[in-house]
Amino acid sequence: MPKLGYSTQASKTLAIDFQYQQTSYWCGPAATRIALSARISPPSQQQLANELPTTTNGTDWIGQVTRVLNNHVGTGWYETKEMPNDPPTQAQRDLLWRDIVLDIDNNYPIVANIVAPANNHPPGYPNYTIYHYFTVIGYDASDQTVLIADPAGFAPTATYWLTFNQLATLVPPKGYAA
Repeated sequence: MPKLGYSTQASKTLAIDFQYQQTSYWCGPAATRIALSARISPPSQQQLANELPTTTNGTDWIGQVTRVLNNHVGTGWYETKEMPNDPPTQAQRDLLWRDIVLDIDNNYPIVANIVAPANNHPPGYPNYTIYHYFTVIGYDASDQTVLIADPAGFAPTATYWLTFNQLATLVPPKGYAA
């Protein structure tokens, strides 16, 4: 289990209040709640599901998450970043890494909307394509890894490290709030 709220020159992790998603389709509200918990006492997943709005089909678009994050932290910090190219361009990859470092250094977790096919899964995912939201809560520049807080409960732990390269292949064709 990584130590949360830790920082060196090459790495930083944020302290969060983690919760697993309370329904099979509330990954968006849960990931949003995790991100908010680094900055404020977050609302419930139910309240966030209502605000996003999330249905039994999930949360439609990362832009809904961006709006709710900004509303709750009272800022315009978060922007929606689309990554339509699969694989992503080098410019999209560079922007994603810059956003991760800038946001985490300023205590703003990133919420990512991912598509994980069976041949490109984070740890523990079932063997089919997963459409999902999770939260990036840390990075280590020395080995280009990112710390994920994953509300799905597929992985053996609530948080885990992914290579940046894998994260960059999971986001397209969706996007992230940074």
